[in-house]
Amino acid sequence: MRQSVFSTGEGTRIFPDVEACIDCGGCYVACKRTWDIPRDEQRISISTMLEGQMAEDTENNPRSGAAMSEGQDPGETSVPMQCYHCDNAPCVSVCPTDSLFKNPDNRYVEVRDDLCIGCQYCLSGCPFGAPQFPESNDGGAELAGSGGIMDKCTMCEERQLESGKGPACAEECATDAILVGTADQIAEELDRRGEASFFNDEALEIIFGDDAEAFDR
Repeated sequence: MRQSVFSTGEGTRIFPDVEACIDCGGCYVACKRTWDIPRDEQRISISTMLEGQMAEDTENNPRSGAAMSEGQDPGETSVPMQCYHCDNAPCVSVCPTDSLFKNPDNRYVEVRDDLCIGCQYCLSGCPFGAPQFPESNDGGAELAGSGGIMDKCTMCEERQLESGKGPACAEECATDAILVGTADQIAEELDRRGEASFFNDEALEIIFGDDAEAFDR
């Protein structure tokens, strides 16, 4: 496994190190190739925040995560965005049909296709833009539900079960920008790299629940 994949299976999460991301698109390609995802669909994307802007403290060239934690403008930052399989998943809370649920075996957020009505409430509830609706004709759901079946990152659960490998995006990231492991393992690695989380305390609590305290270093 890559150096960024510390453990797999139950209790693991996936999380970005934005300082390491170079927006090369390798994670995007790895996901598409592994799961044969059509050209116009995606389960992971790279979001560019503050494109073309310089960091507020240009003299000291602060890291993006450190700048955010100090309330400063971090400048242009690339963030791998996908389903983080949140512990306090808003998408699960707002789904009216229980299509979205937390798998009790590994705590990943999964989708029951037969229950999804395409209402897109999960898209409104997710702060990370993870839910996708590839079958939607116009991008908006009608009252009866016309958004198509929701699709998103599966944490490569089958890869983990069958071969013990980590998610394809993390395994093939050239700069180890996608971290996979427990909250403690991810926090320890960020600390070892001299990095801080790009996300604020509220987002960390959504993703990691009570384990978010691991990032209080």
